[in-house]
Amino acid sequence: MNATIGTKERVTAQDIYAKLIDEDKILTVSGRITFDLANVNIVVKQKDVVGNIIQEWLAGWMNAHNIYFRSGENSQMPPDFFLSEDSTKNLLEVKAFNWLASPAFDIADFKSYYRELLNKPYMLHVDYLIFGYEMTSDGRVVIRNLWLQKVWEITRCMARWPLNLQIKQGVVQKIRPCTWYSTTKKRTFTPFRCFEDFLAAIEETGYRNPDTRHISSTWLVQFKSAYRAHYHVTPKIPRWEEIERTYMPDEN
Repeated sequence: MNATIGTKERVTAQDIYAKLIDEDKILTVSGRITFDLANVNIVVKQKDVVGNIIQEWLAGWMNAHNIYFRSGENSQMPPDFFLSEDSTKNLLEVKAFNWLASPAFDIADFKSYYRELLNKPYMLHVDYLIFGYEMTSDGRVVIRNLWLQKVWEITRCMARWPLNLQIKQGVVQKIRPCTWYSTTKKRTFTPFRCFEDFLAAIEETGYRNPDTRHISSTWLVQFKSAYRAHYHVTPKIPRWEEIERTYMPDEN
């Protein structure tokens, strides 16, 4: 049940997803991005601005629905929104991508995320609200699909790394998503099946990455300790070498 405290309603990410799909019928409506300056109003037709606009729009949507939220403090790290006063739960990250292309948004800066999990293990359970949009030639924006996912459900490995990464001049930069919604029978790489396997990939990537190798020897022990302190359970995280073949391409 949703609780109403003060003048704002407390909801979960699942509630927001349901409201968008079932009440507002977000997949059946369309909109436009406009810009008004010096009495000149135009319709924006640049696709690369849609993702940021959708995040701002969602904040306006939550205000219009009298939903409680706070904005995240670090634009480079999840979450975009806190849905309760407790900063360790009900965390919501908003992502968007062009439906006519593969997802290419940044999930997080790897080095920052690797370190952040040691102090904030609950970051692992952020909800990702993902909009797949299309912009027509006349600037009309339509939402083709909407997902609510966990981070391990939208990530995968790549040929030479346990995680799909953006790498520039040999330096690990961002964690990148996979095409989690693909219905192709034979995928190149598969999404992680559980957060424990995702963590195995995080740990191995931290070891292989020169910028994080100096803390990798104790990273898993520290993470388990932090997770146990917060959730009162200890996750059973496999070694990457034990599960690597599960996520590699099917050679048959």
